[in-house]
Amino acid sequence: MAARPLVARQPNERLQALIQEAGCSNAGLARRVNMVGAERGLDLRYDKTSVARWLRGQQPRGRAPGIIAEALGRKLGRTVTIDEIGMANGKNLASGVGLQFSPTVLGAIEQVCELWRSDVGRRDFLSGSTVAASALVEPSRDWLITGADAQVARSAGQRVGAADVEAVKAMTDALVQLDHRFGAGHVRPVVVHYLNSVVSGLLAGSYRESVGRQLFAAVARLTELAGYMAVDTGQPGLAQRYYIQALRLAQAADDRGYGGYVLAASMSHLAAQLGNPREIAQLARAAQEGARGRVTPRAEAMFHAAEARGHALLGDARTCQVVAGRALSALEAADPDSGDDPSWIAHFDHAYLADELAHCHRDLGQPEAAARRAEESLAGHPESRARRRAIGLILLATAQVQQREVEEACATGTRAVELLSTLRSNRGADYLEDLQVRLEPYGDDPAVREFGERLEVQAA
Repeated sequence: MAARPLVARQPNERLQALIQEAGCSNAGLARRVNMVGAERGLDLRYDKTSVARWLRGQQPRGRAPGIIAEALGRKLGRTVTIDEIGMANGKNLASGVGLQFSPTVLGAIEQVCELWRSDVGRRDFLSGSTVAASALVEPSRDWLITGADAQVARSAGQRVGAADVEAVKAMTDALVQLDHRFGAGHVRPVVVHYLNSVVSGLLAGSYRESVGRQLFAAVARLTELAGYMAVDTGQPGLAQRYYIQALRLAQAADDRGYGGYVLAASMSHLAAQLGNPREIAQLARAAQEGARGRVTPRAEAMFHAAEARGHALLGDARTCQVVAGRALSALEAADPDSGDDPSWIAHFDHAYLADELAHCHRDLGQPEAAARRAEESLAGHPESRARRRAIGLILLATAQVQQREVEEACATGTRAVELLSTLRSNRGADYLEDLQVRLEPYGDDPAVREFGERLEVQAA
């Protein structure tokens, strides 16, 4: 019988670099791995020779790679993935980072930290990726049929307390305000670096159950914000990865309401931007079903408004009207003074709902109603919501074009251009491009020519 050919192994340089960074000896790492294994009921008996074999390229079997990553992560004070230690063995291909709804808490932490790290590193597979509708709908199904994680507490790494959670919340609030005023182009790099350098260390820390749930809730919100900012910087494929992970973190937080928000406000709107109307309604209905009895009327209003957008894009005016009516009724039932609304939905007021309904009327070819709702939204949005006001102006201008009020549309569009000049926002630019296309049939009109010239000067 012929001898089996030998396969030359490549030295594991990733593992070597992490051992050096952690300041571990081979024997020291082996002891740490055995201790982590014992915590999980495994009788591991690795020694310095075992570590030497790993460094020569041997791949340990079973759960060992994850345990080695955990042991190094505890020493370094941050999450370390099996891909980072060079032991993914094809299980964690870069192109799939962030696209899975992990079945375990540890897997969720590993997945989201790898996403942040890849984003900071500007990996090409992230920026160049496209959005698949199934990649949005499948995680929503997993979320819908899966209960909260039984336990999220950890007993390794730096101690994480309520003050750390409050710091993440305060940072998120500050970043939201900056994003509203200046657009994601100015703010998103700060968000991603904060997630990768600070928040990843918190997730890898030691926390009791109650603090852990609060931490996952706070990190879910900031991760969703990073996804929204990816949309606003023209990276929808990256946004879907952040949204999927925000949904998974909300599951770990046992916050069904916020999970529904991620589906309806984030994934559903991404589907709308990409022209997938059926998925819009599916995601919004999944939010309603999965968060039933766990959200306030204000959140219900937003979920219904998201569904209405889907029906409008499908051209189903009757269903859109019914669902929009539910949104209006739910918001009327919301008590602004009750203090019941969580922070993530408190912003959804009559101005935001009017904005959503203006989109519906625009897509259904109902310009009078679209203009009326756009004006309502503009009347309610404060100056600090600069991007939202710019979009509202373009919605109004679009409705004016649909009514053949071309001169008025150009004047309104000019106001939007002036506001967008203070922002770095791809979303605003996309809306403006749509307005330009709608104005093309009136290209001989002096107001349209002047508007076009103004845009050319702005772009120069």
